[in-house]
Amino acid sequence: PVAVKVEVGGREVSFETGVVARQADAAVVVRSGGTCVLSTVCVAKGAEKIDFTPLKVEYMEKFSAAGKTTSGYIKRENRPTQSDVLVSRFIDRPLRPMIPEGFTKEVQVLNSVLSYDFFATGDTLAMCGAAAAVHISSVPMSKAVAGVRIGRVDGKWVVNPSATQLKQHSDVDLVVAGTRSSVLMIEGACAFLSEAQLVEAVKVAQESIARICDAMDELKRLAGKPKDEMELFKPSEELMRTVGKYTEGLEEAIASQGKQNRDERIREIRGNMYLALKPSKEEFAKDPEEAEAKAILIDIAWKKTIAEYMRKIICRTGIRPDGRQLETVRPIEIIPSYLEGPHGTCLFTRGETQALCVATLGGETMAQRFNSIDEDGTDRFYLQYSFPPFSVGEVGRVGYPGRRELGHGKLAERALLPAMPSREEFPYVVRLESNILESNGSSSMASVCGGCLALMDAGVPMRSAVAGVAMGLMLEDGAPIILTDIMGMEDAFGDMDFKIAGSAEGITAVQMDIKLEGITSEVMAIALERALQARMHVLDVMNESMSSHRDELHPSVPKLQSTIIPVNRIGALIGPGGKGIKALIEECGGENALTLNVSDEGTVTVSSKDNLVLEKALNMIKSIVLEIKVGDRFDAKVTKVLPFGAYVELIPGKDAWLHVSEVDHVKIMNVTDVVKEGDVVEVEVIEIAKGNQCRVSRRAVLPFPEELEEGGTDDESESAKSSSSDDPLAGAGDDALMKKPAKPQTREASALNNILKKLRTASSKREELRSSEGRQKREGGEKRGKSRNEKRATEVDDEIILTGPDKSSGGAEKGSKSKRRGTRKTSETGDDDFVGAVVINDS
Repeated sequence: PVAVKVEVGGREVSFETGVVARQADAAVVVRSGGTCVLSTVCVAKGAEKIDFTPLKVEYMEKFSAAGKTTSGYIKRENRPTQSDVLVSRFIDRPLRPMIPEGFTKEVQVLNSVLSYDFFATGDTLAMCGAAAAVHISSVPMSKAVAGVRIGRVDGKWVVNPSATQLKQHSDVDLVVAGTRSSVLMIEGACAFLSEAQLVEAVKVAQESIARICDAMDELKRLAGKPKDEMELFKPSEELMRTVGKYTEGLEEAIASQGKQNRDERIREIRGNMYLALKPSKEEFAKDPEEAEAKAILIDIAWKKTIAEYMRKIICRTGIRPDGRQLETVRPIEIIPSYLEGPHGTCLFTRGETQALCVATLGGETMAQRFNSIDEDGTDRFYLQYSFPPFSVGEVGRVGYPGRRELGHGKLAERALLPAMPSREEFPYVVRLESNILESNGSSSMASVCGGCLALMDAGVPMRSAVAGVAMGLMLEDGAPIILTDIMGMEDAFGDMDFKIAGSAEGITAVQMDIKLEGITSEVMAIALERALQARMHVLDVMNESMSSHRDELHPSVPKLQSTIIPVNRIGALIGPGGKGIKALIEECGGENALTLNVSDEGTVTVSSKDNLVLEKALNMIKSIVLEIKVGDRFDAKVTKVLPFGAYVELIPGKDAWLHVSEVDHVKIMNVTDVVKEGDVVEVEVIEIAKGNQCRVSRRAVLPFPEELEEGGTDDESESAKSSSSDDPLAGAGDDALMKKPAKPQTREASALNNILKKLRTASSKREELRSSEGRQKREGGEKRGKSRNEKRATEVDDEIILTGPDKSSGGAEKGSKSKRRGTRKTSETGDDDFVGAVVINDS
């Protein structure tokens, strides 16, 4: 086992080999803190006769690395996620130019995140691990390659920031890869970074890259394998000279106007060349493989010849194949609102590259869900890029987007994201499509320009317009030639593809790929300056077409509003098992009429095409999340009636108990005589018990009857008369009471007299019942008397509720148990006429 260590960004990074995966051509384990990545390299035994390097790079994040599993039905990681594909791409891009042209043995590089500590991200470690594995393998590689991530926290550059720093504090997310002295690849997003700041960030990254490359060289010295010395599959100098003899008219063909016309003329010259040099039938019959290899070499030589001619024309004349100067941007044509049905559209054409961009607005249910080892979440803005084969006049595969489509779409999305409004400013979820209808270079940058205009056409209040342009490079005799707004041929045969997007304020996204062994920061600075000039020109053209977003949304856009509720009231809104939300949606017309989403932070978003439905839903939400207090009044719906009370619904999903004693000021025989299921009654909250259970009173909101104020009912009159005696608990006979004139009493005095009478009667009946039970026990009789209705006594804090049988009960029996300051009592009464409540203060 061999291990080397290096400090990067204030943390130690180790490279280990010789412990695991020893059957592979090379295997390296990279560790930083608790994050561990395994990178392996395997090389096929035989070489293929092809015109490209068959390098395959895969990256996968094992959910078990973070102690998780996938949230989907299938718990095994199978198809790579979009994030995995994007990481695989930026690992591949700096490695490919470092493998010699003509090395055609298939090389497979696999990277797996085995452990994750939620601090050190696995993607940049995988990039370094893959480069180290290739470096010590038998694959010929000219120089060590490494990569780091650059963030900016509180205005300071941070190398390999933690996952938390990157998401919550950094306004820059750049991945930079290169050799000890040059840059090979840049990928990332930033919040309106200036050109000078981007160059500064790359220089900071270069310092750490150099230290990592030194560590890789040390690892190679200790554990490196001999390099494969296979004969490279590329055309010989003699074949190149032979092909060059059949290039009459090629310079004029390259300078032809129009991609199709240019391609047709070049194909014609190639056809004449191939007829003269192609393998004969005898050669195919004698050795088919050798003959096929010769044909492929002729094709490679022809491509090299075209590249040489194009580069010579540009270097000699300063004129590009389509007739433009080096710094000229292709003609731009913009048609906003190209389609009537979608919420926002724009047809953006630059030269022979055309993008139809379509924006769609919706509620939270339209958000794109994702899950990763970091988190499970949703994207409220996302761009989907499609590149059908007809855009280049070819027949090809149609289906799930490939790596190129995912990469181009993500680049355009990153470019537009910093200019998108916040959720508070614009609560809609936004889906943006970029459909490439024609392509001759820079389709991803056309997606940025057209996408921005489509968003503005949909009424999205963009912070600023965003445009993008692709820059090219040709190095001839060491002198760099920078090309602005490159087309397809210049991209294919040039040395660099440098895409920069941003607004007038600064850069928002960047992607750079180099086909050489890297460029210096000085050359990159020149390209950035030219890109700024081109970007400002494109922004001026876009501003002439649409200077601001639409004031009104498309008629088909659902109305959307958001409100914030206390986090502790989210459960009240959702209800048990989601019953609360389901009832609310049904009340508002169902799922076709209303969609509703609740975030963990308490943001509630509702959307509907009907303003009345939207207003009704918001009012219901406010009612549901309202914290109920004693004294609050509601128009409650009776949901269930029982002999001793009723359940009422204060707000959707919130029930309360209305006891029979709280239905009216006077005694009622049957609850249904006053309220029935479905009735709406006004009630007042009189108590909130544990578990947020509520007791309400209808009596509390009713006016006190005049007859009770003057003398009350017969029952109350008797209480009033008895209270005038010396002993309020020992009342006079009925005859004596009837002879005494009724005294005017206040409401409180009348109620108190009634209470005293009920207590006196209950006490008398209780004594009688106890005497009767004692007599029965002494006599040993088994008969327990006639059946009686159960009585209950319930006390909550300072209240005791006594209930007795109705008139048909025929007597009294042992009552229910009640709780009073932690003790249990049995309340029993034989008052057949008594149905009511008694309230006693602590005193």
